[in-house]
Amino acid sequence: MPPKPPLNWGLLPRPFLLPSSTRSLLPLVSLSHQPSYTPVRTIKSTNKPRPDRFAHHPRKPALNSTSTAALERRAHSTPLRTGVLALKRGMTAMFDTETGKRTACTVLQLDNNEVVAHKTRAQNGYYAVQIGAGQKLTRNVTRPMLGHFATARVGPKRWVMEFQVKGEEGLRVGVGEGIGASWFTAGQWVDVKAISRGMGFAGGMKRHGFSGQPASHGQSLMHRGMGSAGGSQGSGSRVLPGKRMAGNMGNESVTVKNLKVLLVDEANGIVVVNGCVPGPKNQIIRVQDARAKPWPKGPMALADISPVSVSIPVEQPVVATATA
Repeated sequence: MPPKPPLNWGLLPRPFLLPSSTRSLLPLVSLSHQPSYTPVRTIKSTNKPRPDRFAHHPRKPALNSTSTAALERRAHSTPLRTGVLALKRGMTAMFDTETGKRTACTVLQLDNNEVVAHKTRAQNGYYAVQIGAGQKLTRNVTRPMLGHFATARVGPKRWVMEFQVKGEEGLRVGVGEGIGASWFTAGQWVDVKAISRGMGFAGGMKRHGFSGQPASHGQSLMHRGMGSAGGSQGSGSRVLPGKRMAGNMGNESVTVKNLKVLLVDEANGIVVVNGCVPGPKNQIIRVQDARAKPWPKGPMALADISPVSVSIPVEQPVVATATA
């Protein structure tokens, strides 16, 4: 219903509606009783208007919808330094010499990790380090990628991935420098990410852990069935989005968090982590500092890594003794 027009009982009519004799007396009439505004009958809302999050003012706080604000929200969980690419060689076990406890672990081997490029906030909108690993024949690499590798003065790489870092301090590893296993230290926590092992087509019981249908008398040919896929009129006579059903199992990106580094072998490029790692053997693995743990006091540049001394055994000369 539209608002009603105001009731102006105490206001004088328009001057042109008054007679000429009364019109001359208007300057003598006091207009203090007349309101300075026109009242309108409407509904007063108790809800305050919401501030526009896109309105920018220098004296107001920063906007929440900008890329700078988005980076600040993720700053607490963005690693300080880059990660590495490793190959999963398999699982084994390590025994503690003091307690005798057996710990299942996975062996990861670094394969010629080198820095290919840097991503900066001014040019790309974020800070990241591009790492290349492995090797590839020149004839199997496209010309744009050959020029990209030539700019960094590194050989053609089989895998190229980015590791986002918090700020410019994470770019202290120069382009073209190689990263070894000593980038990590024994006892620190890491997160690993890889493509899981593909299982092919799987049913609901294997893929999602359904209990199946009853195995009693009268139930036939539906023991491993998943059951109903949706309601009738109650859910719109359809299958709701996200329904867990039979389908392709595995072959998806999986992240395993908070794995402890048990052993580091710089000479062989081996990093041994506690627990299991997604993917089959020889699967490429992304290894980076754990986001849910305190940041390690590891090196930020290759110059901060103390050199590892490798002792080479020297054979003692054999002295022949004369016998009488």
